[in-house]
Amino acid sequence: MTKQIRRFCIVLIKPSHYDDDGYVIQWFRSAIPSNSLAVLYGLTQECAAQKVLGEDIDFEIHAFDETNTDIRPAKIAALIRKAGSGMVMLVGVQSNQFPRALDLSAQFRARGIQVAIGGFHVSGTMAMLKDRDPHVQKALDLGVSLFAGEAEGRLADVLRDAFENRLQPIYNYMDDLPNIEGVATPLLPAERIHLTAGATTSFDAGRGCPFSCSFCTIINVQGRKSRRRSPDDIERIVRMNLAQGLHSFFITDDNFARNKDWEAILDKLIQLREVEKLNISFIIQVDTLCHKIPNFIEKTKRAGVKRVFIGLENINPDNLMSASKRQNRITDYRQMLLAWKKVGIVTYCGYILGFPNDTPESIIRDIEIIKKELPVDLLEFFYLTPLPGSEDHRRLHEAGIAMDVDLNKYDLNHAVTGHCTMSKAEWEQTYLKAWETYYTDEHIDTVLRRAIATGTSPGKTMFFITWFKGCIGIENIHPLEGGFLRLKHRRSRRSGLPLENPLLFYPKYFANMLGKQWQWISLYLRLRLIYLKIKRDPNRLAYMDLALEPVREDETETRELFQSETAQNFVTQTRRMEKIRQGQAV
Repeated sequence: MTKQIRRFCIVLIKPSHYDDDGYVIQWFRSAIPSNSLAVLYGLTQECAAQKVLGEDIDFEIHAFDETNTDIRPAKIAALIRKAGSGMVMLVGVQSNQFPRALDLSAQFRARGIQVAIGGFHVSGTMAMLKDRDPHVQKALDLGVSLFAGEAEGRLADVLRDAFENRLQPIYNYMDDLPNIEGVATPLLPAERIHLTAGATTSFDAGRGCPFSCSFCTIINVQGRKSRRRSPDDIERIVRMNLAQGLHSFFITDDNFARNKDWEAILDKLIQLREVEKLNISFIIQVDTLCHKIPNFIEKTKRAGVKRVFIGLENINPDNLMSASKRQNRITDYRQMLLAWKKVGIVTYCGYILGFPNDTPESIIRDIEIIKKELPVDLLEFFYLTPLPGSEDHRRLHEAGIAMDVDLNKYDLNHAVTGHCTMSKAEWEQTYLKAWETYYTDEHIDTVLRRAIATGTSPGKTMFFITWFKGCIGIENIHPLEGGFLRLKHRRSRRSGLPLENPLLFYPKYFANMLGKQWQWISLYLRLRLIYLKIKRDPNRLAYMDLALEPVREDETETRELFQSETAQNFVTQTRRMEKIRQGQAV
């Protein structure tokens, strides 16, 4: 007699978060793919292949990224009930996404569906706080299971518990970070990836960071020890995605330059591109010292890296020291950025506003210096935010210093605590002025001229400048959360806020959408005219300015970057340390 095959339905959801009006931030095409979703999908596939629930149980696996997919709890609940058993896992949930995760969880739990939440907020608060975070407690009160840590080697236990309807309240693996070499391949189906702009997929080559920045959650969630996939693992990831027709990859390591196998990984990718002629490209994140690693930047170019995110953070040495960002040395910034310019890779630099020494005047002055003296392509601004899971957050929490209770605002795009020299209104005004100051038409002209003169793609640079300027000025959303064609669903509104009348909601939504599209078109055409004017300039390849000039030994005496008192003190200290090191070497 043939055994009846039963099904277990697992639905993986990467939640979005709410805008200031309480609507889910969602796009026809979103910008950044979710690595957490890819990792969990791959691990779930591995569990299915290993028959961890028994030989007579088939897995039904679904993966949704809410930034580009409308999540309907009733339909998902029906899917699970039809299978006979299953669960919802809300994956990679950051602090700003936790309120949305709670709202979705409440709807699933009301329908009798088992739910688990994992990600940086759960892991970070459990790692750093002595008492339980109240939002995490709300999830427990709903009957939601919490997963802290990483799922490699542990997911099967959770699935078995869910299958037997005995999920534990908490799965805490923070003290036992797993090896990630040779584990399941992070992967998402191509139809999911095509919902992101440029059909870019993602994977992590390694986890952990050796540095100790006080505002960072990575070191407290993923640890400070480098754990990494092997070069063969990376090749397998690339080939499996190529088989789906996917060629563009975002390597999500917080700092790929500190992956101990960076060279072997890049050599593998170089072989795929130069020997096998595979059409692959990459985006990576690095630190400001990566140019000092022999062959690193040159090999990233050969491996197909097109864009690089760099945590510049600030040009005030005192600010960097206050955040334990000792690895960032302003004396290295020009050399580092020129090294990326030399190979024609587009640079994105993160810049944090709201350090203790910042004032509205000092922030704008520093941005003007950056515009003149540093060859940055795109500068993106963030509020200094005490993210749950960071040392900054723990310090403020233990000191009883007020922080905003609304986790939805912990997106680096809102001020969530007080500042010692600026009122909240001044800080917010300065944040907007920072974007306006950097992305003037005059400076956009300069950035595009630098791109053409150095062989960096001016077309792509102009596209990303348009993206950044439009997300802030038109959509009122940080570029990292941006996308193509904003979608809003009337019923996908934050709990506690009223549902708008459909006769008011839909006319307002469509009028707003049409108005924004006109603004986008106008912005693009204006910047396109700037680009075409430069392109027709017969002297465009000979362009030179202060930022592009080769580094000179006397820069600390002549450059405005080094003329503040704090910068001079830093230069003096740096020279003293260099003399000591030279003496020791002798």
